[in-house]
Amino acid sequence: MRNRGDALAKFALSLRGTRYRYGGATRAGFDCSGLVFYAHRQLGLEVPRTSREQAEEAEEIKPRKLKPGDLVFFRIDSRRVNHVGIYIGDRRFVHAPGAGKPVTINSLDDEFYEESFASAGRFWEQKPR
Repeated sequence: MRNRGDALAKFALSLRGTRYRYGGATRAGFDCSGLVFYAHRQLGLEVPRTSREQAEEAEEIKPRKLKPGDLVFFRIDSRRVNHVGIYIGDRRFVHAPGAGKPVTINSLDDEFYEESFASAGRFWEQKPR
């Protein structure tokens, strides 16, 4: 593992298939920000619990500078950030898309996510607790 970002991306990938659960932040089920919260916590990193707070507190990253483990934020039918995923490289990210859909991989190039993309950020360079 080159760095904690790579470790974070690898861990997020290991959670694929976990069911969606609104408010969920455990292996019993995740919502989008719960997945981010849980994955960071496994590496000893503290992040806020909601996607909006995560977007506000993350170190901002330019989209062209994305690295595995960075967070990608979206505004889905909203003026505010309300969705988040963990970037894994090659313009792909792991996320908990919503009710009835398990943790999965999508591309930033998918028209839906391209149109709703808001920003990117990073927490993995912080000192572990």
